[in-house]
Amino acid sequence: MSSPSLVAVVGNPNCGKSALFNALTGLRQKVANYPGATVERRTGPLLGNDHIELVDLPGTYSMTPRSPDEAVTTDVLKGTFKAERRPDAILCVVDATNLAQHLRFVIELRALGVPMVIALNMTDLAARERINIDASALAHKLGVPVVETVAVRKKGLQDLKEKTIEALQMGAPSTLYFGASVRDYQRAARKIAKDVTLSEGIGHKTTRVLDNVLLHPVAGPVILLAILFLMFQAVFSWAEAPMTWIEDGIAYLQTGVNDLLPEGWLLSFLSDGILAGVGAVIVFLPQILILFAFILVLESTGYMARAAFLMDRLMAAVGLNGRAFIPLLSSFACAIPGIMAARTIADPKDRLTTILIAPLMTCSARIPVYTVLIGAVIPNTTLFGNWVGLQGVVMFTLYLAGIIAALIVAAVLKRTVAKGKAHTFMLELPKYQTPRLAYVLTGLYERARLFLRRAGTIILSVTILLWFLASFPAAPEGAASPVSYSLVGIIGGWLEVIFAPIGFNWEISAALVPGMAAREVAISALGTVYSIGGSEEMVEAGVRAAIAANWSLPTAFSFMAWFIFAPQCLSTIAVTRRETAGWKWPLFMLGYLFALAYIASFITYQVASAIIG
Repeated sequence: MSSPSLVAVVGNPNCGKSALFNALTGLRQKVANYPGATVERRTGPLLGNDHIELVDLPGTYSMTPRSPDEAVTTDVLKGTFKAERRPDAILCVVDATNLAQHLRFVIELRALGVPMVIALNMTDLAARERINIDASALAHKLGVPVVETVAVRKKGLQDLKEKTIEALQMGAPSTLYFGASVRDYQRAARKIAKDVTLSEGIGHKTTRVLDNVLLHPVAGPVILLAILFLMFQAVFSWAEAPMTWIEDGIAYLQTGVNDLLPEGWLLSFLSDGILAGVGAVIVFLPQILILFAFILVLESTGYMARAAFLMDRLMAAVGLNGRAFIPLLSSFACAIPGIMAARTIADPKDRLTTILIAPLMTCSARIPVYTVLIGAVIPNTTLFGNWVGLQGVVMFTLYLAGIIAALIVAAVLKRTVAKGKAHTFMLELPKYQTPRLAYVLTGLYERARLFLRRAGTIILSVTILLWFLASFPAAPEGAASPVSYSLVGIIGGWLEVIFAPIGFNWEISAALVPGMAAREVAISALGTVYSIGGSEEMVEAGVRAAIAANWSLPTAFSFMAWFIFAPQCLSTIAVTRRETAGWKWPLFMLGYLFALAYIASFITYQVASAIIG
């Protein structure tokens, strides 16, 4: 008995391919992994015809693979994948709402010389957006059958089955020449899409008009830079009131604890340890939420993909491409999801480079550090007619410094330890849409939950340990600085020898150690140290006032420079080890970040000292 004919179901990601495969096979599917690969193999007989077997291949944008999943698809279609025989026919699923983008892949498939049928899917969404496509004209231009379908409603399935059977019986279609390069394919796809689209649709027309401005080679980068600048201005100006409320709440709790409990270690533990330490971090929740509100809105509107496209030229200059931008952008939230997101990068050298520079992106854990320092040493004045705040400009500069440093490091890595060839960048640009309030609110809730859980676990644990180390052994009666006699003071004294050339005293040196658990713990540590070592007035004034009173400007600038490059938290090192399958690259990351942090702080401190005195 002959084996059934094999039909490969292919298409770009998010075109409804899997939904159509499910509708065509019903509940008779088999799921397994390809031998020697983690890529899933889904097969099933065509409903009503056991002589035809469908295989659902991973989504891909082109016949040039950029990930292991895409490599399986292209190898199967070319007949070079040992674990799967070459398909007898191809069923290509195309998104009717994004025709030009998907046709480029169709044109590549036509060059394979394999019988093919096109499922013009999501036609209901196209009709809703007033997009009208002439399917007959499209079939004529491509030389293969085109069937309009709505996979989720099982519309057009019977016609699609019949056309698939006919394609298998008729054999390969005649060869059509659309060019030899990716640019030729893209140019042909746009022309065909334009010729067969009778009405463009409101969404597409709006997207085209906006992209003419937002993707302009000159105006586009300027607008992106202006948006980022606005974000950091808002982080300061919009968060001022809610931060004051939180500070007042913490001060109220401290006053209540002081009134209820007598002098002693319990009062010190609750007021100076937990409330002063953890409170010094929680107060920055409004700023973190404002930053993420901007990011979520930009994602929801479809602009974030444009930002990656705009960054591609800059990334190419350092040996990467725009695909690395998304993991690096995720690192502004936290380096951990950014490093994990690098899995989407197929080239191992590009992936390694992206992982190694992800920590240089200014994660949300740096916000408390930067905000405290900026608030302590930078005056709250405005520039350009009260439109721009000086503190926001400094914050923007710190973020920009991290980005520039990451690009420089990437350029060095791509020419040394991660040397490799450059790859073409391809990205599907979604249509612009109104931000979804539910999506934004859910994202903000999740970010607040994670931040508060972090404050209630890691930060609280480290703060308690730090309070203990800062309280014992007890200082002699009447000591001017009780903390200097504690274990924290002893450890800080040892480290001060190393960090004195960059302007760090023993309090700052001691705070760097718990800061390895989580960056924002450095502020919590300073809050604990200064609360225990200072007077009641100092406790009430908070960490910002303590820094303003005890630190010189060169020291504050040096501390900012340190945290641009500062070695990552332990969680980031652990994730890097998992993603790189060993300790070699995590230790390399730790070493180069520490070296850059020390060099940058040394130069900053020495230059600032020479200028300021």
